[in-house]
Formats: sequence, C-alpha cells, structure tokens
Amino acid sequence: MKNFESRRERIIDVLKNSDRPLNIDEIAALIGLNPRESKSLYEDLRHAAKTLYRKSKGREYIAMIPPRCINCGFVFKNLNKLRKPSKCPKCKSERIIPPSFMYVEE
Repeated sequence: MKNFESRRERIIDVLKNSDRPLNIDEIAALIGLNPRESKSLYEDLRHAAKTLYRKSKGREYIAMIPPRCINCGFVFKNLNKLRKPSKCPKCKSERIIPPSFMYVEE
C-alpha cells in the first residue's frame, strides 16, 4: 500500500489483494484503523464501491455477503444501509455475523 492513497483507495486495494471475503473489522485492521473507528468504514466502503463500478464501467465491483443470524440462520437481504444489524427480526438474537465484502472482476 502506498502512503498517499486515500482511505477509500486503501479499502479497494485491500479487497483486491484479498483471496477471501473480509468483514469490516478485518478491513479496518488491514488499513491500520482503530477497531472503534470501523463503523465509519461502511460509508467509505459504499462510496468506494460506487467509484470502482463507475470507473470500470461495470467490469469491477465490490460484492457484499449479507449479514446472517447465528441462531436461526436468517439472512438480512434487504438492508437499506450498509451496516451490521443489531438484532435478528425473526428470533431476536444479537448473535449476528457481520456482512463481508469482496472484490469481483468480470
């Protein structure tokens, strides 16, 4: 990684060089962010995904593996905002696997 890259460029770089989907905490650790600041990455990730898609004319994008409840297996498919849900609407459990993100090139 280059030191002069913006945070969004570093996010794209980390995802491009990863061989598996990464959750927001893993991305934060790889770009050198404090884990407490990881929630602010969701907005940067959304913008980075839009920029990557637009610049590549749709050939490259960031795919999201949606969050899932550990208790009942409910998959959060219809999220309005990128985030880790706090509770499962089906069983009310707070044991949620956060969303994961990966770079895809067609």
